[in-house]
Amino acid sequence: MIQKLIDHYCRALSALMVISLLLMVVMVFGNVVMRYGFNSGLTLSEELSRWLFVWMTFMGAVVALNERAHLGTDSLIVRLPVAGQKLCLGATFVAMLFICWLIFKGSLEQTKINWDSTSAVMETSMGYFYASGVAFAVLAAPILLLNLVRLLTGQMADSELIGIRESDDMPHGDPHP
Repeated sequence: MIQKLIDHYCRALSALMVISLLLMVVMVFGNVVMRYGFNSGLTLSEELSRWLFVWMTFMGAVVALNERAHLGTDSLIVRLPVAGQKLCLGATFVAMLFICWLIFKGSLEQTKINWDSTSAVMETSMGYFYASGVAFAVLAAPILLLNLVRLLTGQMADSELIGIRESDDMPHGDPHP
């Protein structure tokens, strides 16, 4: 049930990322055309695109975390016995939860500090910009907690202990013939 809820908010985040990317492309392209073609431009375009990019990056990190699509290396972990793999994965989840806490705490402080500051062009509270880190931490923590609980209760298959997935684009076989 919790995984279904996480999957639903990750789908919503994916849709928001698509909308953000579309808005960024339209604004930046439109601004380039206006500057070179009509010697004018939208001042809002640059700042809003930057804000959307930051929010989109944090949303994408949550989706990638849920899909276990972040980069990693498995050269040491694959050589460990299953118990060692479980120990390393558990330690990784605990470390990532701690990092989520640090991001949450720091972003919340920055949001509070900058709440009364306004952005140069949009004249919107800078707190909204820094709240992206708060949103990331709040949305990433349940994913990490669920995976940690699955690991500790034995619900995680041994095949899930190694988080690296081979890309379909990568050539198979010996890279040095």
